[in-house]
Amino acid sequence: MAHEHKVKRHTGLMDWLTTVDHKKIGILYLIAGGLFFLLGGIEAILIRLQLLYPDQKIFIGDTFNQLTTMHGTTMIFFAAMPVIFAFMNAVIPLQIGARDVAFPFVNALGFWLFFFGALLMNTSWFLGGAPNAGWTAYPPLSGIVDKTGVFKGVDFYVLGLQIAGIGTLIGGINFLVTIINMRAPGMTYMRMPMFTWAAFITSFLILFAFPAITVGLVELMFDRLFEGAFFDVAKGGNPVLWEHLFWIFGHPEVYILILPAFGVVSEIVSTFSRKRLFGYSSMVFATALIGFLGFMVWAHHMFTTGIGAVGDAIFGVATMAIAIPTGVKIFNWLFTLWGGQIRFTTANIFATSFIPTFVMGGVTGVMLAVPAADFQYHDTYFVVAHFHYVIVGGLVLSLFAAMYYWWPKMFGRMLNETLGKIHFWTFFIGFHMTFFPQHFLGLMGMPRRVFTYQPGVGLEQGNFISTIGAILMGIGTIVFLINAIATNSKPMNAPADPWDGRTLEWTIPSPPPEYNFKQTPLVRGLDAFWKEKMAGNKEMTPAEPIGSIHMPSPSILPFVMSVGLFIAGYGFMYHTYFVSIAGIGITLICMFLRSVYDDHGFHIEPEELNDKGVKA
Repeated sequence: MAHEHKVKRHTGLMDWLTTVDHKKIGILYLIAGGLFFLLGGIEAILIRLQLLYPDQKIFIGDTFNQLTTMHGTTMIFFAAMPVIFAFMNAVIPLQIGARDVAFPFVNALGFWLFFFGALLMNTSWFLGGAPNAGWTAYPPLSGIVDKTGVFKGVDFYVLGLQIAGIGTLIGGINFLVTIINMRAPGMTYMRMPMFTWAAFITSFLILFAFPAITVGLVELMFDRLFEGAFFDVAKGGNPVLWEHLFWIFGHPEVYILILPAFGVVSEIVSTFSRKRLFGYSSMVFATALIGFLGFMVWAHHMFTTGIGAVGDAIFGVATMAIAIPTGVKIFNWLFTLWGGQIRFTTANIFATSFIPTFVMGGVTGVMLAVPAADFQYHDTYFVVAHFHYVIVGGLVLSLFAAMYYWWPKMFGRMLNETLGKIHFWTFFIGFHMTFFPQHFLGLMGMPRRVFTYQPGVGLEQGNFISTIGAILMGIGTIVFLINAIATNSKPMNAPADPWDGRTLEWTIPSPPPEYNFKQTPLVRGLDAFWKEKMAGNKEMTPAEPIGSIHMPSPSILPFVMSVGLFIAGYGFMYHTYFVSIAGIGITLICMFLRSVYDDHGFHIEPEELNDKGVKA
């Protein structure tokens, strides 16, 4: 049965602006997240340069506050989150044997919303100054409105995060539906790869956590733009309300970041040990339990607000409980490595170095869970050291591992292993040099978010070492960039299965064709591809005959809708409401067009499958 072809094939820039292909969206997330990662890294190095010696006057007062606020916000929301979404996009549909995500259009919309939200917030540097109330934006500090109308830093924070947050929320919903509905025949829940499980549970966390920050940001926006009274004590509001709303989102957010990292490490450790992941089912339940407990511990960020002994005790005990499923995961990784035929590729060095580093971050987390001790540690560099051990030593190391592991699948090219190892050692040593001394600086009483410290109280040495370490991490990142750029100029010659992989993404060419699988694979067990290899098969048994493949059409609407909200954001900020109405109008018109114009997509016929560079 022949279908009519009416698909517009875009090339060049238009192709990227209109794409709804999950693999291309994954690359867009990776590039955008990478750019913001560099920006956040530069902000971090500037912070560390200011603290290189006592009493320096490079970035003082407000500028320093802007740097710390933007560094934290950029790294968490605009660097870590999109890079996680990059791998979820690039890998999850391939791992479950699907041809795309459930809602390709929504997937594109999620990316562009994130991108324009991040862009909006970063334009604040050029429009009167960046937000300066800390990345947690606690009122009453974040409630101060500049009556002259020049300084709108926190307005950029509020509106930028709202736009980006909508993108993340719809992205999370999309992955939930994809994983529930689009698994290949035979792929039961308990046969899903560990990274897919991690992404699945992460998507649940996004679904339940992001509404809390959305409500908080809306209330803060009303306080700032329309003279509301949610957090203003003078008008009967309560600033602690913001802390609750922020951390009800903010603590699950930490697990939204770290669970995909756990998934990455599980995949890589298993592949490069040539063994099944030890205790697969306990890993799944531990991941789910971490996600569940992550919602019950938010007030451990608030031990010093005066909740009272009972509240402190409950949240302290709940926080310590999270150490149990996390410990299960640590031992499972160690037992997977134990007795395995380990290959120390760059991907595996990053993944295995994650394990001890993350444990160190976890140990200080248990220390911070003791309310009486937290009174001493709170708002010192000890806390900074703790969460950087978790987020950089945990998340960033595992994301670099994922880069080296899935790069050939995403780009069809192998990254250089020698440069990879140089990248690893400079970054890893730089990381520990930066954040290990900060534990002791914190215990000596050095407060965080303060731009200077006095000479002669013993803080010079630790700060000096810390700054040198930060520069080393920067050098490591530059080595990675050189690796990526140099690799990009080479031909696409990566094999389909460079690592002797275990899961479905390694059964198809690198990079994958736009339809992913010529025939949906039949899954016969956990580590589906490995099971076939052990049975002596070169490839997967198909679950269907070769037929015509339905594909979604590209669309410029997600891009235009996001631009509309981007424009509306400026309108709200500068109280020019016709601009806001115009911007929201653009978005609504796009939604209307999407609703009335019935786009059936297009089909790729069986006879075309072999023409498109796909080996029959």
